[in-house]
Amino acid sequence: MLPLFSRKDKGASSAESGLKSLLRKDLELTRSRWSKALGVFRARPRIDEALYEELEAQLIEADVGVAAAESLIARLRKAQRDKRLEDAAALEGELKSALVELLAPLEKPLDPARAKPFVILLAGVNGAGKTTTIAKLTRLFQSQGLSVLLAAGDTFRAAAREQLAEWGARHDVTVISQEKGDSAAVIFDAIQSARARKIDVVLADTAGRLPTQLHLMDEIRKVKRVMAKADPEAPHETWLVIDANTGQNAVRQVTAFDEALGLTGLVVTKLDGTAKGGAVAAIAREHPVAIRFVGIGEKAEDLRPFAAAQFVEALFE
Repeated sequence: MLPLFSRKDKGASSAESGLKSLLRKDLELTRSRWSKALGVFRARPRIDEALYEELEAQLIEADVGVAAAESLIARLRKAQRDKRLEDAAALEGELKSALVELLAPLEKPLDPARAKPFVILLAGVNGAGKTTTIAKLTRLFQSQGLSVLLAAGDTFRAAAREQLAEWGARHDVTVISQEKGDSAAVIFDAIQSARARKIDVVLADTAGRLPTQLHLMDEIRKVKRVMAKADPEAPHETWLVIDANTGQNAVRQVTAFDEALGLTGLVVTKLDGTAKGGAVAAIAREHPVAIRFVGIGEKAEDLRPFAAAQFVEALFE
C-alpha cells in the first residue's frame, strides 16, 4: 500500500498533521457556521429541551442536513442519559465524538497497486472541477512514483480537451483524445494504450452533466460498459467530483450518480471557499460513499486524502 493512500504507513501521521493544519485555515467559512452551533453550549449552561432544539436548528443551518442533525442530537441525548451529564459544556466533546463516528466510514484507503493499469472514471456536473482535479491527481500519483495516462473523455467541449492536453504537457503525461468521436471510444483507446505502455494509472475525464439530463446519464452508463470491454475489471474506481458549494444538493447528486454508475468514491472540491462543508455529514448519514479526496485550495498539493478526525478537529478549533 502506498504511503499517500493508507493511514497505516510511515508517512501517514505527517500527512494527517498537514491536513489538519490546512483544514484549520481553509475551513474558516464552514467553521463560522459551526461556531454558532458550538455557541449554544456556552450560551445555555444547563441541559434542557430548549438547548437540544436550538442546537438541532444550528446544525441544520450548518448544512449537516435534517437526518444527520437528528442523528447527532439522538446521540447526545443518549450520552446525557448514560453518563448522567448535567453541564451543557460536556456535550461539546460528545458532539465531536459523534461527528467523527458519523464521518469515519467515509475514510477509506486507496490501493492503486491492485491493478495495472488502475483505471479511475471521474464524473460530475458542469463546473465541479473535474479537469482541475485530474491535474492534481496526476501530480499526486506521480509523487508516489506511478506513471499516469489521461483520457480526454469530455468530447462535448473542445476547451476541455485543450485544458487536459495542457495539463498533460505540463506534467509530462500522455493524453488520449479525439477531435470527434464519443467518450466511450476515447476511454477504450486510453485503457488499451495504457496497457501497451505499462502505465500504472488511467484517469478518465467525462463531460459535465446534470442527473436530470437522462440522455447524458445513459451515455455515461455506456462509457462504463465499454470500459469493461477493454478491461473486465475497469473502471476500478468510479468517482463523483462534487463542488462543496452545492451544500445539501450534494446528497442528491451522490444518490443519482450512484444509482447510475455505482460510485466507489467522491472528491469534494472547493472546501476552502464555502460555508457549506457540513454537507459531508449529510452525505455520511443519507447516502454514504467514501470521500477519497478533498480539495482545499488551488495548488496541486491542496488535494488531500480525507481524514475524518482531522476534518472534525478543524471544525471544533
